[in-house]
Formats: sequence, C-alpha cells, structure tokens
Amino acid sequence: MFNGMGNMGNMAGMMKKVQKMQNEMKKMQDDLKAKTVEATAGGGAVKAVMNGEKMLVSLKISPDAVDPNDVEMLEDLVSAAVNEAMKKVDDMMTSEMSKFTSGLGLPPGLF
Repeated sequence: MFNGMGNMGNMAGMMKKVQKMQNEMKKMQDDLKAKTVEATAGGGAVKAVMNGEKMLVSLKISPDAVDPNDVEMLEDLVSAAVNEAMKKVDDMMTSEMSKFTSGLGLPPGLF
C-alpha cells in the first residue's frame, strides 16, 4: 500500500536540509567577501590588497618603482599585482567552497 504521507515527510525534511545548506552557503560567501588577499610584484615594489568581491581595497607603490622614463614597467607591475590578487581571491573562494561541498557527495566542479 502506498503511503503518501511518508513521502511528504521525507520531502519536507529534505527541503529543510536544502534551506539550511543555502543559509550556510550564503553566510560563508558573505564571510569570504569580507576577507582580503594581498599580492605583490617587483619584489614588493607594488602591493595590491583585494577583498573577496574582487574590489581593490589598497594599492601601494614604492617610490623606487616610479621612474618617469619607464612608465611601462610600473604599469606592468601594477597589472601583475592586481591580477595575482584576483587569482588569490578565486583560489580562496574555490578552497572554501570545496570545504563546504565536500561532505555533500556532489560531483567536483558543480559549484
């Protein structure tokens, strides 16, 4: 005999678990947005600090890196520091998401 109520109870329990997981994931994402990463280029001549939303929070340039006759070098150093900071944010997000999803039995790369 088919028991429809049992299936409804399982569905309600599953929905509660999904909602809890969504809330936990949202909190983790909000926490990550508040974190910062730092990247340097040119042996520390340029330092970029970026938050988890990939917004540049701070950019420090050593006076030694400023050469009016070689602006291209400074542009390259700034680009390298900012790009490395963005990569670090991506790596941080991937690492934290994999910790979150590892116990769920989901296929890799789903999130």
